[in-house]
Amino acid sequence: MLPAGLLRRPLAAAARLCGARGRPQVLASLATGPRQNNGIFYEIRTYDIKPSRMKEFVELVNKYFHLRTAHSELVGFWTVELGAMNKAVHVWKYDNFAHRAEVRKALANDKDWQGKFISPALTCIEKQHNEVAYLVPWCQLGKPSKEGGVYEWVTFQMKPGGPALWGESFQAAINAHINTGYTKLIGVFHTEYGLLNTVHVIWWNESPDHRAAGRHRAHEDARVVAAVRDSVRFLESQHNMLMIPVACSPLK
Repeated sequence: MLPAGLLRRPLAAAARLCGARGRPQVLASLATGPRQNNGIFYEIRTYDIKPSRMKEFVELVNKYFHLRTAHSELVGFWTVELGAMNKAVHVWKYDNFAHRAEVRKALANDKDWQGKFISPALTCIEKQHNEVAYLVPWCQLGKPSKEGGVYEWVTFQMKPGGPALWGESFQAAINAHINTGYTKLIGVFHTEYGLLNTVHVIWWNESPDHRAAGRHRAHEDARVVAAVRDSVRFLESQHNMLMIPVACSPLK
């Protein structure tokens, strides 16, 4: 049996987390970083499409997705060209979780949407996955300077601890790439549901070759190298994809 003194130590620590009336108190040192000032979040939906049905699926999206966007805001819809195969990614904006619930209920009762898109599209899809993410506080959702081009979706799996641990270094690395001028930042998202401690960064480039040339120059930029070296100490893994927007995507 443990001595009484050892038992008291964790109990005393727990007591410090409670107020005079025993209500839980969250210490500032336990916070994971700045919070959003509103309830807006983004749902990231990823579909794996049957290889033989990819063309059909994209045609369905372009023909009938106006029925879906009548209910809530679509940020972007892409198919993946490199880094994965037969995959589609789309991002939706919601004011809060009540808003999403209302939209989902309305979609379930929308006969045109269910009959013209959902029924045929489900036969094309092998697997679906979704995440909920917030824009990091220091990032606003951007748009490319012109239509056309390609999008790079980079997923970083960070060490547990949240932006309070790695936010400053990660922001410095992102800014270092922005300052090179070869790429346009669209958004930086931090997951709330799904695999936690995940950060998705969307970039826009004029073409795959323009991106490749810009990356080559960035790797020779001492400021970029220094910022990346500082941020990778918080990194577990990363993965990127080159994506092409479909015709109905707001981000083109």
